[in-house]
Amino acid sequence: MSKSASVLRLGGCSFLWRPRVALVCLLLAATALALGILLLGIGSLQLTPAQVVAGLFGTADDPTLQRVITRVRLPRVLTAVLVGASLGMAGSIFQSLSRNALGSPDIIGFTTGAASGAIVQIILFDAGPLGTSVAAVASGMATAALVFLLSMKGRSTGGYRLVLVGIGIGAMLSALNTILLVTGNLDQVMTAQLWLAGSLNTRTWSHVLPAALGLLLIVPVALYQARRVNLLEMGDDSASQLGVAVERTRLLMMLAAVALTAIATAAAGPIAFVALAAPQLARRLTASAGVPLVSGALMGAVLLLAADMLSQRFPLSLNMPIGLTTGMLGGVYLLWLLARNRRM
Repeated sequence: MSKSASVLRLGGCSFLWRPRVALVCLLLAATALALGILLLGIGSLQLTPAQVVAGLFGTADDPTLQRVITRVRLPRVLTAVLVGASLGMAGSIFQSLSRNALGSPDIIGFTTGAASGAIVQIILFDAGPLGTSVAAVASGMATAALVFLLSMKGRSTGGYRLVLVGIGIGAMLSALNTILLVTGNLDQVMTAQLWLAGSLNTRTWSHVLPAALGLLLIVPVALYQARRVNLLEMGDDSASQLGVAVERTRLLMMLAAVALTAIATAAAGPIAFVALAAPQLARRLTASAGVPLVSGALMGAVLLLAADMLSQRFPLSLNMPIGLTTGMLGGVYLLWLLARNRRM
């Protein structure tokens, strides 16, 4: 056992306790809280942190101020937190299962698959927000199943084969999306393009509640399987000898990660970069060999909140969609990652 870890016993249960990981998680949570308070004060009506706190606790003197915070800005911030956390945890799972730093849902093609279902609904059926969200979740799951089946070699999946198959499927779906956009009428194409840009604008409690419910249902499953996923990183043979049902664990965690990705995409549209960078940054901060599920989720929330703040602070009053902001940052990060790792 690492010197940086110890065993915490509570009755008949024992937990592996890593002080550095716990400290990093607390700092990330505090950073997310601070960014959230600052974001609640940004807009045409500028608010101080004290006014924001008063509005959140219902002690503000101005009822308009309280309505702006609780009905307009708070749903946007909570959506950013939930989407960032979902993508951060999904990226941690994908990178662990594929054993590849590029194993994130936007690289593998799952995000593109979710976008395909949404575009089909918008272009062909002129669906509203609910139909678009349901289609994004369903098509994301279908894309994951296809990639999983095509990447299977014998009875084993994962590794570079999973990444390469996902990139191929993603390229095909991206071409399909372009064809659909060409065939649609102007209004439908504009709606689809706005959705594809990824945005936190006009988020309401109807976006927050499904994302929160999905996260609450999936996170316990992922955390329960975390130890088995850590053993999988030792290799399939070693994990199997230690009693891990390799393919069942991989399939279950893949489904959990895809569900998290689909929920995030349905809530805010395709968001790049977060699932790629959050797990790697979390690993560097925690210096832990385990899969950074919790720290990756918190890092994802911090990254998306920071990107949202940056998108609202662009010069010339250019309020960019959050998906474009993270896409630009992700391109720079990916180039740095490739230049730094010569073996990739």
